[in-house]
Amino acid sequence: MSTIDYNERIPNNVNLSENKTLQRALERWQPAYLDWWKEMGPDESSQLEVYLRTAISVDPKGWAHFDYVKMPDYRWGIFLTPVDADRKVNFGAHKGEDAWQEVPGEYRSTLRRIIVTQGDTEPASVEQQQHLGLTCPSLYDLRNLFQVNVEEGRHLWAMVYLLHAYFGRDGREEAEALLERRSGDADNPRILGAFNERTPDWLSFFMFTFLTDRDGKYQLAALAESGFDPLARTCRFMLTEEAHHLFVGESGISRVIQRTCEAMKANRVEEPEKLRALGVIDLPTIQRYLNFHYSVTLDLYGSEVSSNAANFYTQGLKGRFEETKVGDDHQLTNAEYEVLDLVGDKLVPKHVPALTALNERLRDDYIRDVEAGIGRWNRIVEKAGIAFRFKLPHKAFNRHIGTFAGAHIGPDGQVLSEADWTHHHREWLATEADREFVGSLMGRVAEPGKFANWIAPPARGINNQPQDFEYVRFH
Repeated sequence: MSTIDYNERIPNNVNLSENKTLQRALERWQPAYLDWWKEMGPDESSQLEVYLRTAISVDPKGWAHFDYVKMPDYRWGIFLTPVDADRKVNFGAHKGEDAWQEVPGEYRSTLRRIIVTQGDTEPASVEQQQHLGLTCPSLYDLRNLFQVNVEEGRHLWAMVYLLHAYFGRDGREEAEALLERRSGDADNPRILGAFNERTPDWLSFFMFTFLTDRDGKYQLAALAESGFDPLARTCRFMLTEEAHHLFVGESGISRVIQRTCEAMKANRVEEPEKLRALGVIDLPTIQRYLNFHYSVTLDLYGSEVSSNAANFYTQGLKGRFEETKVGDDHQLTNAEYEVLDLVGDKLVPKHVPALTALNERLRDDYIRDVEAGIGRWNRIVEKAGIAFRFKLPHKAFNRHIGTFAGAHIGPDGQVLSEADWTHHHREWLATEADREFVGSLMGRVAEPGKFANWIAPPARGINNQPQDFEYVRFH
C-alpha cells in the first residue's frame, strides 16, 4: 500500500520533502489556490462539517477514509499510483521503449498543452457548480456535490504538480493561469466550451456528472496510457475518484426518473403539464436535457479527423481507451477507421486512416458506455409499466465542432433544412421554459432523511450509512 503523508503541508506520495525547490514553488501556489477556493468554491460552505472520503493510500482496494471535514480544511494533495519499473511505451513510434520519467524535449510544448487543457477542466467544474449547494434536494446529495467539488480541486493539484515539477517557468506560469480563468467569463473563459456552460439546477448537475465527467473518464484513460509515466500514474489515480462522479450523475437521474414514474402511476397521468403541476420533472423534459448535455459533451472529443490526435498517438503522449487490450499493432500504420461525412443532405460513412480518427474512436467508446447507462434508466421506466423510452440523439445532432458544426441534423440523424431545424429544435433541446420550471423546483432540503418531492431517495447511503444519516452538519 502506497501511503500518503498527511503531516506535510501538501499531502503527497511523491517524496515532495526531498525536493525543496519544488516544495517551495508549490507552497507559493497554495495560497492562491485557497483564495480561488474561497472565491469560487461552493457557496456558504466554509463552516459546514461534511462527511467526506479522503484518500489515505493509492491502493484502489482501500484508499478511502470517511470522516467529517470542514471544506476549507480538506487536505488536497498530490497522489500518483506507484512506479512500475518495467513499464514501457505501449504504442506509437516509441513502442517498446522504457516509459519516460522526464519530458522528451521534442514533445515538451505539446505535452504541456495536453496537461493544461486537462487541468483547466477541474476548477471549471467547481465554478460551474458553485451555487448548487443552496438548492440541494437532500443532505445526501449535498454531500455528494461537495465530494465531487473537493476531488475536482485535488485533480487540479495533480496537474499543477506536473506543470511545476517538469516544465520550469512555463509550467509555473500555466499553473497560475489555471486559477485566473473563470467558467463562462467573457474575457477569460475556460479552454473547452462545455466548461463554460451554466449548471443552474440539479438536473443539469446530474447530467453533467453522468455525461461530461464520463468524457473525463475517457480522456483520463487515454492519458493514463501515456509514455510520459508521471502523467500516466497521475491519471490512473484520478480515475479511481472519477468513478464516484459518474455514480452521482447516473444514480441522480435514475432517482429523478423513479420519482416521476411513481407520480405517473399513483396519479394515473402522463401529460407533462399535469406532472409538472404535481411537482415532478416530466420524462420529455429529462430527454431534452439529455439531448443538450450529450451533444455539448460530444464536442469535447474534437474533430472526427484530426492530425493533432494522430501526432499525440504517434509521439506516445496519448493512447486509446484501454490501449493494451486492443488487438492490433499499436502503431496503426495501415489501419483504417470508419467516420461519418456530410455529403449534400446525407450522412455517408467513409474510411480514413485510423491514426487521424482517434478522436472519433474515443467518442465511439464513450457513446457505447453512455448507451449502457441509458439502458439502465429505461429499465426503471419499463418496470413501472410506462411506454416512454429514453434515447440518445444521433452523434451528429446539435454539434458545434467537427464535421457537423453548424449543420442542421435531427436527433434521428436526418439532415434538415434551416427552416425545419428552427421549427422543431425546441422539441429536442431544453428550452428556457423548461429550465425555468426545473429551477422552480429547486429549494434546499437540509433535514436528515428528507428529500425534495422531485427526486427519490437512494437505494443505499454513502458508506452504507442509514437513510437519515447527517451527511452535512450545520453549525
